[in-house]
Order: sequence, then C-alpha cells, then structure tokens
Amino acid sequence: MQDSLKKVLSGGFDKKKFIMFAITAFITLLVWNLPISVFGIDGLTIVQQRVIAIFVMAVLLWITEAIPAWATSVTIIFVLLFCVSDSSFSFLQGKEGQYGKLLDHVGVMACFADPTIILFLGGFIIAIAATKSGLDVLMARTLIKPFGNKSENVLLGFLLITGVFSMFISNTATAAMMLTFLTPVFKALPANGKGRMALTMAIPIGANLGGMGTPIGTPPNIFAIKYLNDPMGINLGITFTQWMIIMIPLVIILMIVAWRLILHFFPFTQKTIELQINGEVTHNWRTVVVGVTIVTTILLWIFGSQLFGINANTTAMLPIAVFALTGVITAKDLQDIDWSVIWMVAGGFALGMAMNGTGLAENAIKSIPFGQWNPFVILIIACLICYGLSNFISNTATAALLLPILAVVCKGMGDKLGAIGGTVTVLVGIAVAASAAMCLPISTPPNAIAFSTGLIKQNDMLKVGLSVGIVALVLGLGTLIVFGKLGIF
Repeated sequence: MQDSLKKVLSGGFDKKKFIMFAITAFITLLVWNLPISVFGIDGLTIVQQRVIAIFVMAVLLWITEAIPAWATSVTIIFVLLFCVSDSSFSFLQGKEGQYGKLLDHVGVMACFADPTIILFLGGFIIAIAATKSGLDVLMARTLIKPFGNKSENVLLGFLLITGVFSMFISNTATAAMMLTFLTPVFKALPANGKGRMALTMAIPIGANLGGMGTPIGTPPNIFAIKYLNDPMGINLGITFTQWMIIMIPLVIILMIVAWRLILHFFPFTQKTIELQINGEVTHNWRTVVVGVTIVTTILLWIFGSQLFGINANTTAMLPIAVFALTGVITAKDLQDIDWSVIWMVAGGFALGMAMNGTGLAENAIKSIPFGQWNPFVILIIACLICYGLSNFISNTATAALLLPILAVVCKGMGDKLGAIGGTVTVLVGIAVAASAAMCLPISTPPNAIAFSTGLIKQNDMLKVGLSVGIVALVLGLGTLIVFGKLGIF
C-alpha cells in the first residue's frame, strides 16, 4: 500500500524542472521587490517594475522549459490580470493610480482574440479541411509530377512542395504529412545509401524555409506583422501581398541553395526514384467547397486589400465560417487545432501590450541611447540573439520576447533606420532569423519529426541546418535591406 502511494505521489514529478521553477519564482519575486533605483530607468513606476519582473519570469520559463511553453503564456496573462490590470487586487493598485498606469483588463483578455490570431486560426482551419478532403494528397501528387523520377529532381520537388504547403499550413503538420508521403519512396532506395537521409532532411528544411513566405507561415511572422501594423504603434499597414512579393522569391532562392547543400552532404547512389504518393481524395460536394474556399481565401489574402478593401485578418474568417456552415469542419475537428501555439502567441501579445500599455517600453528606450547606436549593429545583434535562442527554445517564444522591445526601439529611432531599409528590416529580420534556426532536433517541431525517423543523426542535422541557416540569415537580411531602401517593403 505504501509503495503504491509513493508511486502515485511521485508520478510525473520532475525534480530538475521543479528546481528550475523554484529558481524562476525566486528571481521573479526578487526583481518584483527590488528598489526602483536599481533599474536605472527614469520615471519607472511600481507597475512598470512588476512588468519587468513578469518579463524576467517569461524569459526564464521559456528558456528552462520548467513548464510547457504554452503554460508560460497562460501564466503571463494570469499574472498581468491579477497584478497589473485595472481589475487586479485592490491592494496592488494603490490609491488613485499612485503605483503607475494600470493595464486595461479587457485589452489583456482580448489578446486571445486579436485579429492577427484569427489570421493564424484561419490557416489551421484550412489545413484541417485540406486533410479531411484529401486535397493535400491531390496537390502533392500534382505538384511532384513535373519533377520526373530523377533522384536529384525528386529531392528538389519535395523541398519546394513542402515549402509551398508550409506557407499556408503549420510547419509541424506539413512535415508530418510530407514524411508520410515519403514512406513508399524510401522502399525504392537502397538502405545503405544517403538518399533516404537527403529526402528526410529536405522535409524540415523545406518547412522551415517555406514558412517565411507568407505572414501566416509561422508564428514569428505573425508577431512581426502584428507590430508592423499596430495602429497604436508603428502602423505601416504591410499587406499580405507586400510580404509575399519580397519573401517568396527569397524562399525559392534559399530552397535551391538548400537543395545543393543537401546533395553535397547526402549524395544519391541511385539515379532514379519511382514515386508513389498514397492517399485518397474524397469525391463529394464538400470537397468542391473546400477547394473553392481555399483558392478564394488565398486570392483574397493576396489581392483583397487592393481590390476590395478587405484585409488579411478579415479574410481569415471566410474559411472558418464557410467550413462551419457547410459541416466540413465539425466540433470534433476543432480538437485538432494546435491551441497550445495560439496560447503562446496570445501570451506574447499580452507581454508586448504590458510593456507598451504601462509606458515601460517608452521609459526604457528614453533611458537607453539607442539613437546613438549604429542601425547595422542593432540589426545584427538582434538577429544573432534571435537565431541563437531559437535553436534551443521555441522560435515563437523568442519572437514573443524580442519583437515588442524592438518595435519600440525602431519607433524611437525613426528615420535613423533608413540606412538598413527601415523598421521592416529589423522586425521581419527577426522572423527570418527565427525560421533560419534549425541546427538541432529541438530547434523546431519539423526537425524533431525528421529526427524521430532514426534516419538522421544529430551531427548530420547540425551540418545541414547550420549551413542553410547562415545562408538564410545573410541572404534574408540582405534582401530586406535592399528592398527596404527601395521602398518596396
């Protein structure tokens, strides 16, 4: 009986994570209660100090993974509401705002229904509908045909197709789907050759690079577009089309470079491959609805703002509404949405809102002479920090931490960023750096999925991921600077 009780009490207990959580709690409380003068920020209020403590908590929890990443975001929103909002405990508010400007509690809660999150949700719904109808299989078969059966061309085909899918479907779902399609292909390749390794590695590389192509391709893009278009902030009004005009050509170039690098590291011994992508397409009226709705949604994302005045966020409601009305998506299907990612994004938005809404970001920027810094130094340091962190922790978490700060820094620097193409170069550069981080199995979910096949060793992933990542950083930032200076982005 005692043994059973001990087993129950100890079940699921991770001593290392508990210690990291306890250290995080201690440091957070320490920062929360330090004398304000310690921070060296002029005009710092008690509420702003609390936000600093919450930011420190978020950094430590995301880096140490003492609790799941999405749980960290939930905790951020909880602490903001209970401790620094106008609906927090009365003894934490002070009298007549003596502790500083409090956050609007409605605004904090609204972060979960931010228009940018609806845009992301629309992408999830499209992915579920495409999978249910079998259109993903049809598209894969159709798109791979032009590449023939020459091994090198098939590799390029899988890279590009994975990239196309990941522009509109979550990178994780894309990687899982494409690896399923590869299973019968592996049977046609020798077990002792490097062809299987090449094709396996093409999936995470294609998914990570392809995600750069559209604003909904990956969560860091969502953060970047959020702060670039924030009416209360930078308010540049970057459209879905503008993003794609610059980023898709860049993605194609990076795919070709990645193709050659993968072939360099993993040359094929068999010159041809017989392709066979298994799966069935459902032939009924709902499939037609899915196809027409997806095409219409993508066209409206690209042209809707210019032709009809409908922005990308509003357009995202089209597939959600149509698929719900027609029964293509059911209540059970909603369970397949990656809600943990949406919670992470919402927590990041709430953190950014806290830094701006309490006036912390403005006070901090005034106290640090960013205006005297070289714009190139700010760009390079920020992107390297993002790249380094994203290889070890979630790139969503990294973007959530860096982009709110950089958005305020960029706004404060104004025209001085013209030398590097403006604010867009910095914020989109962070999104590029986050997607370029793919050195390790833990760097991204597609990497983890590919590594789980057992065909790729960590050293192999490091070689390819580091090579492609460095090229992506250099070409990506160079492209953003050039087009930024030309005023296209």
